[in-house]
Amino acid sequence: MKKVILEYKHVELIITRIAHQLVENHGSFENTAILALQPRGPFFGKVLAKKIKSLFEIDVNYGELDTTFYRDDFRRNNKQLIPNEVNIDFNIENKHIILVDDVLYTGRSIRAALDAINAYGRPKSVELVTLINRKYNREVPIQPDYTGEDIDTRANDYVKVDWKDDQCRVWIITDKTE
Repeated sequence: MKKVILEYKHVELIITRIAHQLVENHGSFENTAILALQPRGPFFGKVLAKKIKSLFEIDVNYGELDTTFYRDDFRRNNKQLIPNEVNIDFNIENKHIILVDDVLYTGRSIRAALDAINAYGRPKSVELVTLINRKYNREVPIQPDYTGEDIDTRANDYVKVDWKDDQCRVWIITDKTE
């Protein structure tokens, strides 16, 4: 079964709200940068950075981080891993880093991202922005600082964030076998 849980207009409101919260807390972004977590975070990260620029005329340092070789399941199966491109053209040392991903579920990807960030320097702080926070089945003690929507899901549900240009729709796909 497939069900839409967020439509385009609702996601647009969420992005606007989060942009306002980030500017309220980080001001001019002079010492702040957004790092989107590959592979799905860049869709959300780019739209968020663009929204901050359009609403507040603030140029945001924006980068994309790959965690392939920092994951705790690295080399645990025979599947060949293909890393994504890292795109960080600024120094993260002593910066406030806003880590962006589309869905927070177990927290393991974010844990890997924290390790990967440290390979590029020591940030002053790291905050987490997620469009969707799947509240249950967390495996590590990680919570978002900014959340688009908290949802209750079962372990075998799948949350699909579908980006078309700068618009987004979010689906929950439930396993029919239950």
